[in-house]
Amino acid sequence: MNEFQVGEMESEEGSHVEYTELALDCLDLKAQEELVAVICSEITRCACAGVAADVEVTETDLAEELPLCCCRMETPKSGGSLSALDQTCMAMESVDGMLSRCQRRVMKEEMMRPSNTVHLLVLCEDHRAGMVKHQCCPGCGLFCRAGSFMECRPYGSISHRFHRDCASILKDHRFCPHCGEDASGAKVVTVPKADQSPSVPRSNPGPPLPAVPTVATLPSVPTTSASILMALDDENLKPKKVKYPTKQLYISAKQGDLQKVIHLLVDGKDPNFLMEGQNKRTPLHAAASEGHQEICHMLVQAGANLDMFDEEQRTPLMAACENNHLDIVKYILRAGASISHKDIMGFTCLHLAAKLGHYDIVNHLLSKASKHINCQDDGGWTPITWAIEYKHKELVHLLLARGADVNIRDKEENVCLHWAALSGCDDIAQALLEAQCDLNAVNIHGDSPLHVAAREQHLECVMLFLSRGADISQRNRDGETALDCCKCGSKVWMALNTNKKLTDCYALISPRDISRGYEAVPIPCVNGVDSEPCPENFKYIPDSCVTSPLNIDRDITHLQHCSCTDDCLSSTCMCGQLSLRCWYDSEGRLPLDFCQREPPVLFECNHACSCWRTCRNRVVQNGLRARLQLFRTQKMGWGVKAMQDIPQGTFICEYVGEIITDAEADKRENDSFLFTLDNKVGDVHCVDARLFGNIGRFINHLCEPNLLAVRVFTMHQDLRFPRIAFFSSKPIKAGDQIGFDYGDSYWRVKSKSFSCQCGSLKCRHSAANR
Repeated sequence: MNEFQVGEMESEEGSHVEYTELALDCLDLKAQEELVAVICSEITRCACAGVAADVEVTETDLAEELPLCCCRMETPKSGGSLSALDQTCMAMESVDGMLSRCQRRVMKEEMMRPSNTVHLLVLCEDHRAGMVKHQCCPGCGLFCRAGSFMECRPYGSISHRFHRDCASILKDHRFCPHCGEDASGAKVVTVPKADQSPSVPRSNPGPPLPAVPTVATLPSVPTTSASILMALDDENLKPKKVKYPTKQLYISAKQGDLQKVIHLLVDGKDPNFLMEGQNKRTPLHAAASEGHQEICHMLVQAGANLDMFDEEQRTPLMAACENNHLDIVKYILRAGASISHKDIMGFTCLHLAAKLGHYDIVNHLLSKASKHINCQDDGGWTPITWAIEYKHKELVHLLLARGADVNIRDKEENVCLHWAALSGCDDIAQALLEAQCDLNAVNIHGDSPLHVAAREQHLECVMLFLSRGADISQRNRDGETALDCCKCGSKVWMALNTNKKLTDCYALISPRDISRGYEAVPIPCVNGVDSEPCPENFKYIPDSCVTSPLNIDRDITHLQHCSCTDDCLSSTCMCGQLSLRCWYDSEGRLPLDFCQREPPVLFECNHACSCWRTCRNRVVQNGLRARLQLFRTQKMGWGVKAMQDIPQGTFICEYVGEIITDAEADKRENDSFLFTLDNKVGDVHCVDARLFGNIGRFINHLCEPNLLAVRVFTMHQDLRFPRIAFFSSKPIKAGDQIGFDYGDSYWRVKSKSFSCQCGSLKCRHSAANR
């Protein structure tokens, strides 16, 4: 058994106190109250970590959950020089209510504080030593070196000083804010102003206790190892004559050699040393990745930076998550490590643990910071995306239960179902469909999940998607259907081919897609009124076109654009400023306070912007997403109805057609499909959807409209030619007809030929109101 010899410690009176040999197995960090050795107990009790106040604590968890001090930690060196103002010590002494500030010159730039409730302080060497010896109160940040104060001596020779009113309170009990011991055992201590050494309480006379050496008495040892010296009493671990290189600390930490790590730290080795040839990882990286909890604790006590990252920008916490060391993860988080840090690939701790299927790690991370569950890496992938790709079923169910968004699109616009189709796991695909993942979502290649499953020959996924109504006729950007993507004659091919034949037969009696596949969402045509066939007297186009030269300014160098890297969420987004603000919310909807009487012009982000294609300020350019139906009305010819509940502010569709001049519009005999752009800039232009148009040409007039027309600019900013986008002006129920107000000028002309048939009680243009 590997053992650690403590040896002897000489007291102030010259006597020797013998310490017994302690096996390393007794360093049980999970049972701190059972540690009987002064050295090991002090190492463990000064964990320098905090626990959130809102965590429910039981009595059995008291020692583990109490907030502990960070007296022995210091900030990393910033690299800059101190200003003239900061060259004097910031320590404040409290002597019986009287405050005084130290005026000594500081020697080190690193700052310290007793707890995270106290501002960081630049300290002189004397007060740095006092901080390390727990002489600064964690509640108020004032040093307790003279006057009256409370003193906790959990191990006899080690004192923790604080003010009575600054004790930690948990479940109506008071505890030492340094170590978490019951404060009822602390004594009132009075130290004369001239005496700056540790004292014996006047209320408890007895023989003097051994003095704790200050940092000033150990000039050869840097402050970063002071906590180790104070915990181990330097007489017991004097540096050996053998001098090891600094890299030995990394090697010993990786190998789990606790005794050598302690000797190297006492010898002044830097705990933040970057190991060449090992991605510049620190000893804490090595110990965390190997699961050596005691060594992690020693390194943290010696001043190891919890958030130091290696060449891949990964922290020790990330190393512990990747290697499935739950105890290390819990410890480092309690010590104050950041859970939101991203590495060079944009991975967080959640990404790494989810990718490798570490269920317990993911569960613990979510209990601490569930808000990061939908965080995207540089590829746009969330933790659940990685769990899906590597078929970690239980982990996928955990993430779904915790609220993972299954419809977040990655850099290539894949949703979770695309990745389930790629992995071929039909169980996961089933769970995603139950979580409302979009079966008809297409990526930048035009591939649906059915395309992906067919290409990968995953029969179970193909059958599942077909049973849920996947469109076998849908084509990708290369014009391929799912049947075209699979191997001819395979089982997948046979399943798809059979489904196609059934679909073709059903198409003879079922509605057809009026958009002919140009829209991401099919638009069925239904006539339950008469024998009128589906309209074929126009050409369906998804975007407006020109049939004569108009010289639209599409020069990319003329575009005003943003440089956002935050999903265009901030008020500094240039495109948002052009629109007065970014009006779209996280769901791509207009807010309830959007002005409907005179809607502002919207400028969406464009291809000159630095933001992602999936940023929040891109809605109209992403095309139609609502499920609509072209249907035959009783009195108004063809109309359009909603096939789903649509919230207020949702983009419905665009009014598409030929862009023509006003003079050209005057020459056209049929003006029933004209929509004036009314841009108030330059010549007037119109959109004529008579011969070329989309579903918007069938939207009827309603005297109580549920649509709002908004001018929007996307891929160009030529103010003469805005796009006309329809948004829902109120909530729309599935089955409701959608419509907008054609305007009084329209009816002044058309009322001579026909009247409004909207049927509203507030109809203004019916025959009765002529």
